[in-house]
Amino acid sequence: MEQNKKFEFRGGLYMAFVPVVIFLFFCVLYFIVFKAFEMYALAMGAFVALLIGALFTKKGCYDKYWNSVYEGAKEAVPVAILLFIVGMFSQLIKTTNISSGFVWLASSLGVSGGLFTAFTFFAVCVISTATGSSIGSMFTCFPIFYPAGVLLGGNAPMLAAAIVCGAIFGDNLAPISDTTIISAGTQEYEKKEGFADVGGCVSSRLKYSLIAGSVSFVLFWILGGGGAIGVGAEEILANNMGPATLIMLIPVAVMLAAAIITRNIYKAITVGIIAGVIIGMAFGLISGSDIISVTDGAPTGFLTGGVSGMMATVTLVLSVYGIMGVLSGAGVLEKITNGILNSRLGKTARGAEIAMMLGISVTTLIFGGVTSASMTTFGKVQNVIGKRAGLHPYRRANLLDGFANAIVLAVPFLSVFVFIGALLTSGYDFIEPLSLGQIGSCMIYCFALFAVLMVSVITGWGRKYEGADGRPEKTPQQ
Repeated sequence: MEQNKKFEFRGGLYMAFVPVVIFLFFCVLYFIVFKAFEMYALAMGAFVALLIGALFTKKGCYDKYWNSVYEGAKEAVPVAILLFIVGMFSQLIKTTNISSGFVWLASSLGVSGGLFTAFTFFAVCVISTATGSSIGSMFTCFPIFYPAGVLLGGNAPMLAAAIVCGAIFGDNLAPISDTTIISAGTQEYEKKEGFADVGGCVSSRLKYSLIAGSVSFVLFWILGGGGAIGVGAEEILANNMGPATLIMLIPVAVMLAAAIITRNIYKAITVGIIAGVIIGMAFGLISGSDIISVTDGAPTGFLTGGVSGMMATVTLVLSVYGIMGVLSGAGVLEKITNGILNSRLGKTARGAEIAMMLGISVTTLIFGGVTSASMTTFGKVQNVIGKRAGLHPYRRANLLDGFANAIVLAVPFLSVFVFIGALLTSGYDFIEPLSLGQIGSCMIYCFALFAVLMVSVITGWGRKYEGADGRPEKTPQQ
């Protein structure tokens, strides 16, 4: 931000954090107190925070304050457009009810106990990767897999954690996940125009997610059993299964392959939607009215549903980018970044990555596990730190997304994921609701992902630097 655009607050520089504090208040109010997990409510809190924050500007700075908000929000436009587009593919997969295919598969294989817990983790991983929605996957999968798994002898806390962890896996890896898009969209190239492409980020982070996921699968298998076999699991499975929906894994695979090969998420989504519509209609999973139609005067279908379903998330992203514009315009982000760069951690690539880990972890804790908001907030700082160290945008984006989805999301009283998991274990006659501590202590994937990423940071495994024309290289250019 140019010097003539900077503005000042009454009470000093730290008053720039007033919008942040107010936004955090609304995060706690809705997610923890009210237990209302709606992104548009948080967006409202962010806009109210911006209105209140403007009242603390010095005389003559009011207009500069709002100009900074506009500058910040403008940076969110590419992210917003992409989120609307991926929302259509996500809604297509949700419409076909792909989870019923995995329920059929579990029933056919006759799995129970710890193996059912591990299978549930795997199934939710695939579902969340296919839909790009972590919270949506949790609300979809809990009513099916949790009661059935408990009645099949699964360990209840491990089973609940397996569902939550599977949702987080997809949130971290899926190219159509909002966090994947935000983590890529905040990391700029130094030696060419533009930001990190989603396909490149996904292909380079695949090894971390798969190792952590494989370790988690084995541990959920070993530790996820031991419960008593109950009556009623077969009925729950029978009422929620259908093998035909597994065919929709083909357009998901096509989309993933296209994203990795072409490094262009727009091409990947286009191919994925076309393949999904053809396969879905050929197998009777969707009809013309499921694509676009009007019911009682209201537009319906997965195309309009995908756009409307992303509206709340896009609004939240715009509002948080606006808050970041305020911090940038007031010089706060510059001061924080310079403080990190001038510290001992800022002297080496490993030190810079440790600073990144600490920064995004603390920010995610403060935001109660709302990873899209925490990545948007710290992503701008991480971008500058990583550039100074010469790190490739893929590496920066992967550490940003990875550590935000790692151990911090297992903290019982500071993670919206643990809160939702505990909430969704209530309402069953045959088992008591689980506590936050019970679920938080079983979040194996979050612990495994953190361990994998820390090994990567300490040893330099997977660390790439930005070379000529933005190419990833193993050694920094002189």
